[in-house]
Parts: sequence; structure tokens; C-alpha cells
Amino acid sequence: MNILVVGSGAREHALCWRLSQDPGVAHLVCAPGNAGLATLFDTTAVDPADPDAILALAARENIDLTVVGPEAPLERGVVDLFASRERLIFGPTRRAAQLETSKAFAKSFMERHGVPTARSRICSSAEAAIDAIRSGSLGPTVVVKADGLAAGKGVVVAEDALEAETAVRAMMLDRAFGDAGRTVVLEERLQGPELSFFVIASGAEFVPLVAAQDHKRIFDDDRGPNTGGMGAFAPTPLLDEALREVILRTIVRPVLNGMIAEGAPYSGFLYCGLMLTSAGPKVIEFNVRFGDPEAQVVLPLIAEPLAPLLQAAAAGTLRTREIAVSDDPHVGVVLAAQGYPGDVRAGQAIEGLERVAAECPDVRVFHAGVKRQGSGLVAGGGRVLTVVGHGPTFHAAIDRVYDAVSRVRFEGMQFRRDIGRKALQ
Repeated sequence: MNILVVGSGAREHALCWRLSQDPGVAHLVCAPGNAGLATLFDTTAVDPADPDAILALAARENIDLTVVGPEAPLERGVVDLFASRERLIFGPTRRAAQLETSKAFAKSFMERHGVPTARSRICSSAEAAIDAIRSGSLGPTVVVKADGLAAGKGVVVAEDALEAETAVRAMMLDRAFGDAGRTVVLEERLQGPELSFFVIASGAEFVPLVAAQDHKRIFDDDRGPNTGGMGAFAPTPLLDEALREVILRTIVRPVLNGMIAEGAPYSGFLYCGLMLTSAGPKVIEFNVRFGDPEAQVVLPLIAEPLAPLLQAAAAGTLRTREIAVSDDPHVGVVLAAQGYPGDVRAGQAIEGLERVAAECPDVRVFHAGVKRQGSGLVAGGGRVLTVVGHGPTFHAAIDRVYDAVSRVRFEGMQFRRDIGRKALQ
């Protein structure tokens, strides 16, 4: 099988690494990839937001299966285009991708199909949003979400009404996230631990994967602004068999059946970001692709070939079943550039990767925002690397990943020092 992975981040590196281990994969291409990926896999420059260019590449490389990593190509309709040309692609159609690309659609969809989620208001003007905040109808504190895609940063968990109003003005009036903030969703602020639940889906059929916990805030102890994710660990100790069955019964199955009922059957990775409240699990958000950095800690735990699962989902032949998984704890720490998640300073030389490869046998480094400069790699984006350690216990995995992190450096490097701590609690 020839496989094309679309995307350029650490998630795509993890997908390439995992798929390359499958015995049936003859050739693998990542487009556009990044400078770190290019040292390990074939990469080709292509705009991931250009469906026509992706289709042309798949035809040129005789690709049997295309796997879409990020959300932008899905929003642009790449799956719809491939389907019209009878080319196999793993991911949801443009209509189905609205579960992530429009938070307003997702909230309305959940209300229509009885999926448990926070109470909310959808507002198309700043005046209406501020009035809703001041009314207190959603509680004393609210969460403000830009409706559209905002690279994981369009969510403000406000501590008070003033912060919520400031967020509304930034999104709707100052256009901090462009058109993504033309509409906002206000939600009551739920309380409880969070977990990330993943399935490979195809219509009503699905295969559950290992659940993880992500760390969105930039600083230790969940302080500071939201990011695209500063680290993750898996499997989460929060998930037992009883809770897993509740999630499947009240969230996964209703979502998949609801999408069929609305004429947009869902196929691809489905990420359910959940909060475990006193009233049970509730959906915070959906992603219509694998999470990042969760992919980097979940993919290594899949203990059977991944490519046939993705191929079956894309072809509509997937059947609901359990898969073989490892229970070896994995902890991933994101190394971010100076200034992230705001204005990023890039171009700093990355040192120590050779030492990690030589001295840390239970660690993998996945490349994200890296560029080639001369004979070396430099920081080229917000999240630069994800360092993943594993071991027989979470204590061991945490020790190993931070030992490896201590060997890597670039000027301005920032990372959280508490990734995995929640697993010990």
C-alpha cells in the first residue's frame, strides 16, 4: 500500500512513524512535512489547504490511501473532491467536518441529538454576547469560543464577566481570529477533570482507541492562555470500563447516528474532548482529526497494524470491534518557541537531538515547527518538538521524558514541567 499523509506537524510525524511500521505499507509520503520529517521520510512541498494540489500529488505518486492530519484541508472539502474522483481518503466530508469547523453547528447538533454538553448561547453580535454575559443566565463565569477554526487558540475560559466581555470584543470587534470570530459561542463553565476520547469511525461503525489527557494552558498547573496543547499522556487513569461504556452510549453512538440522520455520515478520526462532571461526561469540543499532542502518545499504544483500519474506514468496510493496545504509559512534552502562543520568535538553533537519540532508548522525538538552516535544524514555529517517553509506570515515563528534555535546548525554549503529574494523582 502507498500512503500519503497530509500535514506538517508532530501529529503527522507520529502518523508517518506509526504507519511506516505496518508490514503492508510499501511507500509513504508526507506533504508538505517539515525539515525534521524530511530526514526520515519522503516529503513533497504542497499546500495542505489546496485540495486540487493534494489530489494531483496522490495521482502522481500512485497513492492507495490518503490520510489527512490537520483540519484545514477537511474544511476546504478535500474528502469530497477525492470521493468525486473515486480515490480513497481517510477523513470526514466538509459537511461532517462542521463538528469542528463550526462550534455553533456542533452545539446545535448536540442539542438536536441529546448529546450531553454545557448550556450555551450562540451570538452573532458583540452586543448580544455581552448582554448574555451580563444577564448571568449561564452562570457567574463563562467560556467564550470563536465559532470557526482558530488553531486551537479561539477559546477563553474567563475568570469573571469582565474577562469574558474583553474576549468577546477581541474576537468580534478586533477580529483577533479573523472570520472565525464573527460568531461566538458562550458556554457555562463546567467543572471536573478533562479527557480526550478517540475513535476511528465510519458511518455507524467505530473502533475505540486509547483515551488521553491533554494540557492546553501554557504554564504549569494549568495557568496562562490556551495553546494548541503543551503535552499529553496516555492511557488516562480516569477511564474505567464503566465510564467508557457511558461515553460510547451517550456520546459516540448518538453523534455517529445523528450525522447519518442528517445526511452527513462521519468517517475519520473523531476526537471527543470531554469534561467529567458530577452529572457525567459532557462534550467540551469535537475535533474531526487526531488531536495534537495526543496523537504522539496514543499512536504508539496501538498494538496492531493501523493502515488496514484507516483503509477500512475510508472504504466503508470498518466494523465495530476492539483492537489490541499496549498499556505502557506514554508521556509527551511539547517544546515551544519563545513567545508562544503569541508572537513567536523563531530561527534559534536546536541542539541535543543527537544526544537524545543515542542516550535515551525509551524516548521518541516528533518534529513540528522546525526548519533547515545550513546543516542543522532551527525553531521555525510555535510548537517546535514533542518529546515522548514511555515506561512500565507513569513515574518511569515522566522521569525518562524529562531526562530527554534536559538534553535539548534552543534559545527561548519553553515547556511545562508538570506533564503527567495528573496521572499520579
